[in-house]
Amino acid sequence: MTSQATLSSFVNRWECDENDHLNVQFYYGRFEEADRQFRLMSGLNETVVGARRVRHVRYHNELRLGDLITVRSSVAFDGPHMLTVVHEMRDGDTGELVATALDGYEPNASSAKTLRQRFKDFQAPMSEEAAPQGIPTGPGNLKVSLPGLLSKGAEICHRGTVLPRDTGVDGKADDQFALSCCTNGVAHVWQRTPMTKTYLNENGLGRVVVEMKLTWATPLKTGDAVAVVTGFTGVSSKSFAFRHHLFETRTNRLAATLDVVALAMDLEARSAVELPQEARRDIGKMLID
Repeated sequence: MTSQATLSSFVNRWECDENDHLNVQFYYGRFEEADRQFRLMSGLNETVVGARRVRHVRYHNELRLGDLITVRSSVAFDGPHMLTVVHEMRDGDTGELVATALDGYEPNASSAKTLRQRFKDFQAPMSEEAAPQGIPTGPGNLKVSLPGLLSKGAEICHRGTVLPRDTGVDGKADDQFALSCCTNGVAHVWQRTPMTKTYLNENGLGRVVVEMKLTWATPLKTGDAVAVVTGFTGVSSKSFAFRHHLFETRTNRLAATLDVVALAMDLEARSAVELPQEARRDIGKMLID
């Protein structure tokens, strides 16, 4: 029973965002590469376990310019899915846990005993730190339409096109592309609240994510045009939640959803602050769920 070393990497300057830390799309890119390596080592593939249903990421600490990155991966049969692959990302210098990813699979229940035997050399107990907190474990709601979301108050925050560089070895747009679309549009989501760019700058605050869940519905390929439609799904004293919906716009086909829990961070103290009362009020009036 052991986890496998699946990634050794490094934070480049061009991967850091306006908060001077690694942008979330590159966390997903690192987890994607770690997963490719783990699949090669373990023999895990869709023929054996079916398609991945979700990738659920929690961000525990910041990675900043020049930090070393390592990832270890394992199979957990005591996780939230019938078969859960756990990726743990750590600072390669200090060993500090910086992010975790849970890949959820739901193979045929009758294959459980066979799968335990097949992956016995790659099993490890479920990481308590990786357990979902603010987002349910199952796949996001895929029974939505673009017009229906717009009628509920969701708005388009980004448009783009899948380019050859955005596809993986299977010819499909990868996780990092989906995340890049959402992160390129998310500032416009915040702009719908009292926590505008001007407000954040005047108060020394930054936009931060603590948890995300990506659910693919249908694949995207090179040349597909896309739009991100986003609506708010929850709010509390220090955080709020929203869901990005990535549509292929020629047919308005849903490609993916990304659930997000976000907060405002004091850029000097590098800690979360309470949301303004008016922000909690306004977000509460715009919920689409």
